[in-house]
Amino acid sequence: MHNHNQFILSPITNILKDVVSASAGIGGGIETFPMCDYVMQSVFLKMTGSQEQKMKCICWEMATNDLEYRYHFTKMPLGECSTFKDKQIIYKDLIKQIKIHNSSFNISTEINRMVMLDTTASELIERFLNTNLSIWAQKSFNEFSTIWSGISISYFANDDNTLFANGNNEDSLKRIYEEHLYKRRNRIAHNTQSYQQNLPTLKTLVAEKIKYENYFVYFAILILIDKIFIELYKKYLVLLEDN
Repeated sequence: MHNHNQFILSPITNILKDVVSASAGIGGGIETFPMCDYVMQSVFLKMTGSQEQKMKCICWEMATNDLEYRYHFTKMPLGECSTFKDKQIIYKDLIKQIKIHNSSFNISTEINRMVMLDTTASELIERFLNTNLSIWAQKSFNEFSTIWSGISISYFANDDNTLFANGNNEDSLKRIYEEHLYKRRNRIAHNTQSYQQNLPTLKTLVAEKIKYENYFVYFAILILIDKIFIELYKKYLVLLEDN
């Protein structure tokens, strides 16, 4: 097994397991509530950072195995692999590599999107249920199930070019990623809120899209992306070994 494969195939949910274990001894009393934002920010950055490194490792492995791809890879300005655009490019490149070895590959039939969608929610809820993290952010935790129930398999991995569909509705995974998750990632990573007011305006609070400012939704989206790439990478490795 190559150096990066073990990391690439390791589920990002391991980070959630670690944070639940690390915070279990703190308790869930009212005196611990100020810890919520610090812990949520920490696990969120760990997950986004881990996924960014995983994207780079996938590219590096493909470049190692395909000299033509390596030529193009060295000229691609992918940056930190944190944007949705970067992930979409790597998604398409990985499928292209798979189709070199199996031209009939069809992602909509080769991966079980319904299982991915269902297990994303069930694993997250099971991981956080009755923990102090779900107690600290109880409203967001309860709202997560409602939001995620509106997501269907038509939202992601529909074809070779579509990681997340370009939906016009507010609950489009692409829209949530770009307008909420990615912006939150940048605010925390660069501490851009340090010079801003601590509280949102009333106009922001009454906006419908405020419900997507939800760490559990962010975790779920990152887990879903992780599942997609792990399944595709597994198929890539099998075809690579067979050929």
